[in-house]
Amino acid sequence: QVQLVESGGGLVQPGGSLRLSCAASGSIFSSNLMGWYRQAPGKQRELVAAITRGGMTNYADSVKGRFTISRDNAKNMVYLQMNSLKPEDTAVYYCNLRSLSDGVDYWGKGTLVTVSS
Repeated sequence: QVQLVESGGGLVQPGGSLRLSCAASGSIFSSNLMGWYRQAPGKQRELVAAITRGGMTNYADSVKGRFTISRDNAKNMVYLQMNSLKPEDTAVYYCNLRSLSDGVDYWGKGTLVTVSS
């Protein structure tokens, strides 16, 4: 079993920055993909960014150039640096770990990011 705990959400003004962190613990397989998803009110959950253990990244078009995902494999941590935040970035952000050996997805409980003046 894998546990994921997010932190770093909060209220920020448009144009501001936040850094989300996710700590993973438990039976973490060596081959995995970690990422951040978000779900705004009334909308489906969507991928924001993902990163392999080797550091290959993928971003949603809406966040390219503004958000940066990174990970520390030794600490089993993944981060999301969010800059130039917009009101449409308001959502609950979820940490995800996908085991590439069996395709199982693990989720954190989410952290709320609100971008508002």
